[in-house]
Amino acid sequence: MALNQTRTWLIAYDIADPKRLARLHRYIKTIAIPVQYSVFVTEASDHRIRRIADDINSRIDQKADDVRIYPLPKQLELHCLGRHYLPTGVLLLNDADHRNSGAVSTSATAATDP
Repeated sequence: MALNQTRTWLIAYDIADPKRLARLHRYIKTIAIPVQYSVFVTEASDHRIRRIADDINSRIDQKADDVRIYPLPKQLELHCLGRHYLPTGVLLLNDADHRNSGAVSTSATAATDP
């Protein structure tokens, strides 16, 4: 993959200490969109995700905390059950205007529930 090419990443964490949890949560909210309580999605290059991982690593306790960063496939099939974090009709898109920002944009659609 080219150095500046981006892809979508899922960041999930389980932090043992409430103070570390709050610090990490505040940090991750600045670089990713929350999709569940401890699960975030972001658009980033491999280089940027390594920097994000280093930043996260400096904020956690290696022996007590668990953070996972997964690259998501371009053709992701998503099934949501139960309460959804994003309102009906709001989609997460790979927007070319935001490719270098490290963010995933949201876009409202006219979709309605059947």
